[in-house]
Amino acid sequence: MAIDTINPAFFEPASVPSQPELLVSAVLHLMSHYTANNQESSACAKLASVIERHLKALADLPELAPVLRATCQQLSEQWGMVVEQAIAPRQNRLFRLVAGNRPN
Repeated sequence: MAIDTINPAFFEPASVPSQPELLVSAVLHLMSHYTANNQESSACAKLASVIERHLKALADLPELAPVLRATCQQLSEQWGMVVEQAIAPRQNRLFRLVAGNRPN
């Protein structure tokens, strides 16, 4: 299944009413697509960012069990590092491009 066929509601956790089961379902779905896409091609920073936001939204739900909230918080931080690592090479290329065009 291609990423283009994913329900757009999965990408915006804030637009979904506070339904933890729906958020968990969405983030699991997104994580499986990230894994599939990562094996087929380069990692997708945008998808990783969406996963991070979903996990953060789950971590912020007061009605969630404390152990699940803590797990979501930890995973959100880990996915944040994935996003940073995916973006860093682009930022380095941009920095080199801009720095290369400056006179000494």
